[in-house]
Amino acid sequence: MKRRDPIRVLVIDDSAYSRQTITRMLDSSPLVEVIGWAGDGQEALRRTLELEPDLITLDLEMPRMDGFTFLRLLMAKRPTPVIVVSGRARGHDVFQALELGAVDFIAKPRARASEDLRSIEEGLIRKVHAVRELRIDNVQERICSTPQIVTVPDQPADGEVPIVVIGSSTGGPAALMQTLAAFADVPPCAFLVAQHMPSGFTRGFADRLDRMTPFSVREATSGEVPESGSVLIAPGGSHLELEAVDCHVVTRLHRDASSARYVPSVDRLFGSAAKNVGQDLLAIVLTGMGDDGKEGARQVKEAGGRVIAESEETAVIYGMPKQVVNAGLADRVLPLSEIPAAIHHAIGQTQRQDAGTKGQP
Repeated sequence: MKRRDPIRVLVIDDSAYSRQTITRMLDSSPLVEVIGWAGDGQEALRRTLELEPDLITLDLEMPRMDGFTFLRLLMAKRPTPVIVVSGRARGHDVFQALELGAVDFIAKPRARASEDLRSIEEGLIRKVHAVRELRIDNVQERICSTPQIVTVPDQPADGEVPIVVIGSSTGGPAALMQTLAAFADVPPCAFLVAQHMPSGFTRGFADRLDRMTPFSVREATSGEVPESGSVLIAPGGSHLELEAVDCHVVTRLHRDASSARYVPSVDRLFGSAAKNVGQDLLAIVLTGMGDDGKEGARQVKEAGGRVIAESEETAVIYGMPKQVVNAGLADRVLPLSEIPAAIHHAIGQTQRQDAGTKGQP
């Protein structure tokens, strides 16, 4: 696909209303061309091999062959970028699809919800346009990769635990799963995550990470003190920040009903953490489109903290990490498989420095 060519999309959904609505949304962009549709998984596989689209929008619930089976066969026969179109009630299925090779998802359009449809249209067009930057070979590699397990020796933390903040977008849910699942034991630190995701899906994402990794993972709420071994996920539709209260750092949520492009915002999480954690902070920028995280990474560096960016070698979309790297803000640029060990090393360094400081007269 040349940059001047339209992005050729195949729409797969057993609902005629959804097919028509998605097609109308996509037709609003001069950079996109809907080349066909399919109403079930078997027809979808045949049409994919026949039309060779640049991108597929996929409903997961279909007759004859469901979306999961379709994804497995697609990634084996003709790897193609897939955006899942799913209802909020089926959110847990979305994350299974992302682990099978889908690159992103959008909420399913609903009849008689004009405001909702407008917001979905903007998000869908943005995600489809991003396919030009997408590395499908990295999606395949992620499906087949086996995590390099990191073993963490007992390192009890005194007082405030080290803080790790992570920002991600397209490709992020699978990258976060792979990163957290690589730990055999939980390191003595707390993680806070800003993953671009709409409201209604983040709780299911947190629940899945909680079940499939050794960490205690949940949606963040306001007023929490981050605890060792915990992962707090910014709820969709809200910004997660840190602030200082009575000699502790605590979480604060800020609902965002505006048209802000990035909600939850990586910049706001990183910036507030830099202000209130300082040199003990580790910030990690994973795969994603856009530049969210660059300004936050700058604030982390100015506060004396450290920044790790995922390398182009493994990023599904090398947008967010590239912005950080090109601005000279990354202390280390690493493939995804090496990031868990780097977290372990950085946390150990922080604890040794803190111990040395406490031992000084």
